[in-house]
Amino acid sequence: MTAVTILPDDADRATLVGRVWSDDRGGPCPVVIRAGRVLDLTGVSATMSGLLERSDLHAALAADLPDLGGLDAFLDGRAGRLLAPVDLQAIKAAGVTFADSMLERVIEEQARGDSGRAAAIRARLAPVIGDSLRGVAAGSDKAAAVKALLQQMDLWSQYLEVGIGPDAEIFTKAQPMSAVGCGDLVGIHPISDWNNPEPEVVLVIRSDGAILGATLGNDVNLRDVEGRSALLLGKAKDNNASCALGPFIRLFDDGFTQGDLEQATVSLRVEGQDGFQMTGDSPMAAISRTPSDLAAQLLNRSHQYPDGAVLFLGTMFAPVKDRRAPGQGFTHETGDRVEIASPRLGRLVNWVERTDRCPEWTFGTGALMRNLTRRGLAERI
Repeated sequence: MTAVTILPDDADRATLVGRVWSDDRGGPCPVVIRAGRVLDLTGVSATMSGLLERSDLHAALAADLPDLGGLDAFLDGRAGRLLAPVDLQAIKAAGVTFADSMLERVIEEQARGDSGRAAAIRARLAPVIGDSLRGVAAGSDKAAAVKALLQQMDLWSQYLEVGIGPDAEIFTKAQPMSAVGCGDLVGIHPISDWNNPEPEVVLVIRSDGAILGATLGNDVNLRDVEGRSALLLGKAKDNNASCALGPFIRLFDDGFTQGDLEQATVSLRVEGQDGFQMTGDSPMAAISRTPSDLAAQLLNRSHQYPDGAVLFLGTMFAPVKDRRAPGQGFTHETGDRVEIASPRLGRLVNWVERTDRCPEWTFGTGALMRNLTRRGLAERI
């Protein structure tokens, strides 16, 4: 990886913040990227959470800041490495927000986690459910009419309820400080034989509910585990190295607005050591709920996040390209290179490994507090 390959196409006009582990500073540093240089923000705020709460955020980013080196030096290990661009924020996700992924969740439910049954179930359900859901706004009168029709056909599902009903599925994807960054290994639990990447736009939300910007994420999914029972969602989603974020947060400004984000396209590319390749594109315009609606269902008077939150917006990808055998669809193999990209957010690149072979998560909130205290930064949290 190089700076050119992971930065947004218009990086020279983008306001990009993130986190690095600086060997020189001896720990994690919030940073802003300018002209390919990594500028240290610890003098402004020692945490990304605290930085994003500042009312003078954009002015603070424009100040003269210490230079930690070129971005390439953090990508090749000479100066440190990239971290996930969040720290104390809650890491949440919205599920079943695109029509195609709604169909695939119903297929998982019907298949009870058996990938061998998926193709036959898809052929039976796709002409009915898939065509019914496209273009339906969640919670609308049309959605209620579709629900009544599918109930009459005995095709209603708990996944469709959260997909087009009034209440979104919002769940905890990972714990604060547990996400991996661009260039890291991403984990697949060894109990899973049917799984996939989930390329998503991830909103960055301040504690008062304001949407400040976005990054890219991989909401790694174990299809067979969740398909056995929706009550296994936590085991399917929250595992060692199973959440990737990055490479950076792009903040909204005059050149990049929430409207621009809602028209973005997210691409996926998987390249296996076995020669397997898979690509696809996902337009944000196809989402069944607006990002603002999902953010409001996450953070409101009934549910607060004092350190802020990030919210995966869901994916329309549920890869079905056969890999191991005809009719069994896609599943990961160790060593897969996964690239999630959007022209104005950059490229998030990770390699697949088993969760029990990925580095253990040991640097949590307590370790962060101790590190910042040792560096004399505790008062800037």
